[in-house]
Amino acid sequence: MAKAVKLADIAKKVGVSTVTVSKALSGQKGVSEEMREKIKALADEMGYRPPSAARRAISRARSYNIGVLIEEEYLDKYESFYWKIYQQVSICALNCECFAMMEMVSSRMEEQLEVPKVIREQKVHGIIVIGRMPGRYLKLLKENKSVPVVYIDFTDDDPATDAVVSDSYYGAYHLVNYLIEQGHTRIAYVGTLLATSSITDRYFGYAKALLEHGIPLREDWQLDDRHVSSGSIQEELMLIPEEMPTAFFCNCDLTAGKLIQKLHRDGYRVPEDISVVGFDNYIYPGICDVGITTYEVDQAEMASKAVKILVKRMENETDSHRTHMVEGRIVVKESVRSR
Repeated sequence: MAKAVKLADIAKKVGVSTVTVSKALSGQKGVSEEMREKIKALADEMGYRPPSAARRAISRARSYNIGVLIEEEYLDKYESFYWKIYQQVSICALNCECFAMMEMVSSRMEEQLEVPKVIREQKVHGIIVIGRMPGRYLKLLKENKSVPVVYIDFTDDDPATDAVVSDSYYGAYHLVNYLIEQGHTRIAYVGTLLATSSITDRYFGYAKALLEHGIPLREDWQLDDRHVSSGSIQEELMLIPEEMPTAFFCNCDLTAGKLIQKLHRDGYRVPEDISVVGFDNYIYPGICDVGITTYEVDQAEMASKAVKILVKRMENETDSHRTHMVEGRIVVKESVRSR
């Protein structure tokens, strides 16, 4: 039996990405007409066929369109953490013979409560929201949605929602225990509580580890790193305490990188004088020249779970809604020194 032609086979022949091939064959924008015709002609020539109904029944995946919503502020000039997750979602969608299309949600859309185009024009069969949006905007999405929705990297207080999150609580717990194993008992936390659910969960994991070792929590060692309203990380909010800890646990690597910059300017060396750990194993280039010991978030697994959950919802499965936790791992680099 001849081997079935895949999108990747066509992409290799043409010399473009699999995403470009999927867009061309599904009629999406972002591909020139000349390239679209070339890809279609080659697909016919190679004998490419969409999966049969029987195969779809086995894999439980049909050719659905998946809308991906990301707040514009999350997509920085560098490839952002959420952009990486979107890329993983696109790959997972293709593996399920689905197509992912992203729409950025601007601050203007949020302020004016404007429904995203992919929902308004009914272009998609399901929605994935990457990163928390304002509560009233999430409420708008729920009121206007006619398709299932899955959240990535956050949850809300509605039990009738599906979400996929990293294990912030136990990830922080294990990372702080690692610091304690290295001899640190004077550990500060850097992250604005309640700014996001993950920052708050990571604080509780930090607190659990300290309390289990009989180490009291100190209010002066809980540092803000961002405004709750904008979510933008601001170095000036990280007020270095008068009595210094020996280590800082930061809620994300970007905060850790900015803190290290600030410590260096204040005359402290990392890790010779102060140890610093982060979370995510993701940082923009040029922020920090010290390798940050961190807890790595499994972006690929988070994306895969979200797509599979959404496909089941689009197949009208009636499993109960719940939050799915994805474990990561500690990655030891240069920013911690034993005491």
